[in-house]
Amino acid sequence: MQMSPVEVIGACLFCARERVGSSAVTQGNMMSEEIKPPMRRPTSYDVAREAGVSQSAVSRCFAPGGSIAPKTRARIVKVATQLGYRPNALAQGLISGRTKIVALLISNLTNLYYPEVLAELTRRLTERDTRVLLFSLGAESDVDGVLDQVWRHSVDGVICAARLSDEQILLFAEHRVPLVLYNRMPDTAQAASVCCDSAAGERELVEKLLAAGHRRFGIIAGPDDSYVGEERRRAALARLADAGLQDVAVVRGDFSYESGGAGLRALLDKEKTLDAVIAVSDLMAIGAIDTARDVFDLRIPHDMSIVGFDGSGPASWTSYQVTSIQQPVARMTKAAVMMLIERIEDDSATAERRLFAGKFIAGKSARITPRF
Repeated sequence: MQMSPVEVIGACLFCARERVGSSAVTQGNMMSEEIKPPMRRPTSYDVAREAGVSQSAVSRCFAPGGSIAPKTRARIVKVATQLGYRPNALAQGLISGRTKIVALLISNLTNLYYPEVLAELTRRLTERDTRVLLFSLGAESDVDGVLDQVWRHSVDGVICAARLSDEQILLFAEHRVPLVLYNRMPDTAQAASVCCDSAAGERELVEKLLAAGHRRFGIIAGPDDSYVGEERRRAALARLADAGLQDVAVVRGDFSYESGGAGLRALLDKEKTLDAVIAVSDLMAIGAIDTARDVFDLRIPHDMSIVGFDGSGPASWTSYQVTSIQQPVARMTKAAVMMLIERIEDDSATAERRLFAGKFIAGKSARITPRF
């Protein structure tokens, strides 16, 4: 049957629609099964376009606690996986105003237990999707040299285990960078801090040595710019002075094993015989123990008692078993992170100070019971 021109045109249009529809269905099926990633690094725009959602929906999908419907989230995650898309932390930071980076300031010349502190702080911050930027100082007094770097990296906050002057603490407030001091307290400026009561711990060690009959003492102190080292040195000397013991020999180390051995040599050059040596860190105590045994042929603790401070892992090794004060690292690091997060989220939080008591570790490097 011959069709009219109008019928011919209609038939052609119908066939064209069928071909287009068939092609669209085929293409749609292919896209639902597999999405070919772009040659460049995929962006949130690519994910939004393929998932048929807005870019803000993609942002909410990957933001912790973001509000988004479960079905939409599932679709976005599926498309993102196919494209190989990963959220850009820097881009998210530009949107949120936060970098998710916290700076840690720690001195190289510090206590043996600080690697444990660093590991604990890093673990706790990582659990909160926050990365750590470590600034390692040659000495506590070198902090001036890194502050400009801290400001340039636009960190969300700082945990500082180094001495800060009041003027330096005020700089953090000026730059609106939350600060928590770790194992030290400010002189007069207002700053949040977490600290072990080193003075009380050192007094307890001295009291136990005095009760056991020790009368000739020597002290291996830390660097004069170390907050905790000086706190422990002063506390030991004050308690000895209360017991009527003046002019106690003091030498300085740098918290290293070598300086502990050198410190014992220096003390014995000043005082030919000593009942007890107070090292203000475990690592210096370990160095002193080895030198006492290997160089002076002394029996520890029979001929000389040696005590440390920190309660670090190596101090408990069988060869040493240092009599010491153990700092509650887990509790202190937890408190430091919680206090910093609070101040990042609320800049009006007060300058809270938390003081933790240390635990006496009897060990076997000192006589702590009276002789009869």
